[in-house]
Amino acid sequence: MSIKIKVKKKLTSRSQRVKCAELHPTEPWMLTSLYDGKAYIWNTDTKKVLKSVLVSDLPVRTAKFVPRKNWFITASDDANIRVFNYNTGEKVAEFSAHRDYIRSLAVHPARPFLLSCADDAAIRLWDWEQKWACDF
Repeated sequence: MSIKIKVKKKLTSRSQRVKCAELHPTEPWMLTSLYDGKAYIWNTDTKKVLKSVLVSDLPVRTAKFVPRKNWFITASDDANIRVFNYNTGEKVAEFSAHRDYIRSLAVHPARPFLLSCADDAAIRLWDWEQKWACDF
């Protein structure tokens, strides 16, 4: 039995190496983080860039939407986490989170928690309602 899948390219663009792509749960948006230190929000319907943010001079390994706060959160090779308002592009918070490259972020679906993990072998839980206090 053979499976045939038709793939239709909907959005293509030349860029630096993409490290992460994330879809917004309700808007037609895609968040990408790049090796060159930038993050982009693309409209997947119009195929145009809505926002472009220079996050760091180093690669941005991962990024996540937090729709209930109108944020996107990035983590980069400088071991910092940065939080941006995606409506204004303003930086909401920035803090040193690990001692080595941050590889992944996870946002709790209902609580004010962010998990980060890095090459320093640590997994940390951050609470944005407690001024980004780390519970681990």
